[in-house]
Amino acid sequence: MKKSLLVALTATLSFSQPALAKNPLFEHVFTADPAALVHDDTVYLYTGHDEAPNNDVFFEMHDWLVFSSKDMKNWTEHGPIMKATDFKWAKGEAWASHMVEKDGKFYFYTTVRHDDTKPGFAVGVAVSDSPTGPFKDAIGEALITNDMTSQTDNDWDDIDPAIYIEENGDAYIFFGNLVPKYAKLKDNMIELDGPIKVIDIPDFTEALWVHKKGKYYYLSYACEFPEKICYAMSESIHGPWEYQGILNEIAGNSETNHQSIIEFKGKSYFIYHTGAIPARKGEPSGGRFRRSVAIDRLYYNEDGTLKRVIMTTEGVQ
Repeated sequence: MKKSLLVALTATLSFSQPALAKNPLFEHVFTADPAALVHDDTVYLYTGHDEAPNNDVFFEMHDWLVFSSKDMKNWTEHGPIMKATDFKWAKGEAWASHMVEKDGKFYFYTTVRHDDTKPGFAVGVAVSDSPTGPFKDAIGEALITNDMTSQTDNDWDDIDPAIYIEENGDAYIFFGNLVPKYAKLKDNMIELDGPIKVIDIPDFTEALWVHKKGKYYYLSYACEFPEKICYAMSESIHGPWEYQGILNEIAGNSETNHQSIIEFKGKSYFIYHTGAIPARKGEPSGGRFRRSVAIDRLYYNEDGTLKRVIMTTEGVQ
C-alpha cells in the first residue's frame, strides 16, 4: 500500500514539475531588458545578454537572445538572433531592443553604439520572415543617430526603442534616456515619418513602453535612479499623459529595470529584470551588470489604473 502511494505521488510530481515557474526565469544565462511579442498563440521573449565577468566595471553585451513559450511557464531557448556587429556601421554594445510584426515581417529595433562616423548610441532595425530569425539589417544604416537629437549632452540619449502599432496600422517609435521622445514611422517601418517629439512626463530615466487596454494608452518607464517603474495614462497616443505614480519598486540587486507588458490568453503580465541570481559554480552572483529576467502578473483597477506589481520568487503559477 505504501509502495503504491509512493509510486502515485512520484508520478504526480514528475508530471507537475515542468509546469512550475520561478523567478528569475533562467539561471544558466544572464538576461536583461526584456521585450515580449505575442504571435500565433506563442510568447516570444527577446532579451539582452549580460556577459560581464563581475559587477564592478560596466555592461558587457554582444548579442540578443530569444525564448518562446505557449504557457508562460515552460520556455524554449532559440539561441542568439543577432550580434550588435551584424550592423556593419556599429561598433557593438547590444543594448535594449523591441520586436514587432507587421504584414508578415518581423522588425527588430535595437540599441547599438555607432562607429566613429556618427559617434554615440543609435537605433538600428533588422528584419526577418520569422520571429526567431535569421535577421538582417533592414536599412544598411541607423534609423536614429545621436546627432538627430540635442536635448541632452550625453551620447546615450537615444536608446531603448519601443514600438506601438495602432489599430489603423500607424506605427510609432518611443525611445530616450533622460528625455523621453517619440516619432511616427512610415508604413515601411524603416523610416521616420515626421519630427521627433518630446513627451512630458515626470522623473523619466529610460525604458519607455506603450500598451493599450480598453480606451486607455499606458506609458510605462524607468524613473529616477536606482530605477523604479512609473506609468502615465492617456486616451491618445499623442498624450497628454497623466502621471499615475509607481508601478514597480526597485528590483533587487539591480540599479536598472526595464519592463515589458503584454496580454496573453486573457491575462496580463509584467516582465522585468533583477540582479537576483545567486553565485554559481564559483562565479560572481547576479547584480547590476549581471541581470536576469522575471515575470509576474499585472492587474487593473476598475477605473483603469494599474495595481502595483508584486515581485515574487515563485513567478507565474
